[in-house]
Amino acid sequence: MTQGLRVDSYTALYGVFGDPVRHSRSPIMLGRAFAETGTNAAYVAFHVKPEALGDAVRGVRSLGLRGVNVTVPHKVEVMQYLDEIDETARVIGAVNTIVNRDGRLVGYNTDGIGYVRSLKEETGRSLRGARILLLGAGGASRGVGYALAKEEPARLIVANRTEGKASELARELGAVADTQGIGWEGIDHIIGNVDIIINTTPIGMHPNTDATPIDPASIRSGTVVSDLIYNPLKTKLLVEAEAAGLVVHGGLGMFVYQGAYAFEYWTGLPAPVAAMREAVLETFEPAAGKGA
Repeated sequence: MTQGLRVDSYTALYGVFGDPVRHSRSPIMLGRAFAETGTNAAYVAFHVKPEALGDAVRGVRSLGLRGVNVTVPHKVEVMQYLDEIDETARVIGAVNTIVNRDGRLVGYNTDGIGYVRSLKEETGRSLRGARILLLGAGGASRGVGYALAKEEPARLIVANRTEGKASELARELGAVADTQGIGWEGIDHIIGNVDIIINTTPIGMHPNTDATPIDPASIRSGTVVSDLIYNPLKTKLLVEAEAAGLVVHGGLGMFVYQGAYAFEYWTGLPAPVAAMREAVLETFEPAAGKGA
């Protein structure tokens, strides 16, 4: 068991900017990572309103915060206040991690790489040559889609209720992989011919846990069904897919690994991934009845 945080004049400060932000589990997860590695650091949640974002970023420099995570709704707007944007974050068009390098603020996006690492490790599947269906064309889909495209899939199909948004994202990702954009009504025609289905929409997220983006009954055997949502830990989509004998993958790993990459960018140390996952899981136990 790790000891409680001891703050002194050498304690490095990190945090997360968001609106809202009190629901964030990042302080618990990153706090555990610092404790496990013996790093003299503290991580806190900062409720930053959109109109105060510029001042908050300037505060990172003036107060000497070593780094921050950025969550909704700031991932795009924060880019204008940074000194440098990593290539991946620039292509995606969003930043979720800022590193303070002696007053120079560098923006990264660890969402996509965190998701892909989790998907491959937890399912044991190779993404190279796979036919992948991405449900949704929003901000989350952009980061995940770009990371998937770099894995050399046979085809990456983006489906969205507004077909124009799906086609636009597919065109952007088409510079990296073979892509296609379709409307929601087109899912029925291709769902039996894909290897991996990934839900990047908020459909099924707490408190609307009875909703599912698609009917798992139409998915062929052997398909991996993945959901970026981690609250609940297993969405209705995944529960029904698992009951149908399909391989399922939840969003907790993405959350843990995006935080792990941020930790590694900030500290240069290997992230204690198992302890970070355990810390997040413990936050679900009271509501879940100790795993029930």
